[in-house]
Amino acid sequence: MRIAVAGATGNIGSLTVAALENSGHDVVRISRSLGVDLTTGAGLDAALTGVEAVIDATSGPARDRAETVAFFHAATANLLAAEQRAGVRHHVLLSIVGIDRIEGNAHYAGKREQERLVQAGPVPWTIVPATQFHDFAATVTGWTAKDGIAPIAPLLVQPIAPADVAAVLAEVAVDEPQGRHRDVAGPDPQDLVDMARRTNEARGRTVKLVPTWSSVLGLDMAGDVLLPGKDARIAPTTFDEWLQTQRDSA
Repeated sequence: MRIAVAGATGNIGSLTVAALENSGHDVVRISRSLGVDLTTGAGLDAALTGVEAVIDATSGPARDRAETVAFFHAATANLLAAEQRAGVRHHVLLSIVGIDRIEGNAHYAGKREQERLVQAGPVPWTIVPATQFHDFAATVTGWTAKDGIAPIAPLLVQPIAPADVAAVLAEVAVDEPQGRHRDVAGPDPQDLVDMARRTNEARGRTVKLVPTWSSVLGLDMAGDVLLPGKDARIAPTTFDEWLQTQRDSA
């Protein structure tokens, strides 16, 4: 099956490409660095020739709400229009658990706009909401660290291994469109501060963590807001198992 992956050079995109190719599919990589620009539509028509399904694993700027929403709007609208012209039968969007419950986050606002366009668009679709990835806590400290000190919100999350997300996307893409897929999450709830500490230790990185709500992640994410629904699909890889891979590669 010929399947295109938008955001193919990113974290989840590259893993999704690998999962599809390991299953014998013909994969088209869509990325600005590969000559296809979603924000302008340049190169899209040629890239989607003969494609039956598209997986959208793109990310975007998260500094400014208006900028983020505009990016996701343009990229998604261009992608859907090109898919319609090419006769693509299935659009698969990777989204995030809990975005409908959080107003203040610019990235989540962009993802909501992306979901809106997909649901109203011309191509049959599946939206796959996933929880935060196992590397999310360390990513947050990378955003906030200054002079060896990183503020981080004490969030409750149920993280999932990036490779498990990719496997689900690859599986969904070859199936029939489902509408909104059930939430996808890892096996166990975790404290974000503890995740950051353990990940940085596993990678040999020394960072002093300061738990605080005065950070890039706010009180609107507190409690069970970021946890999956009761009918969630639980992926197999635990946080401890993923941590071991970080120690092995450090």
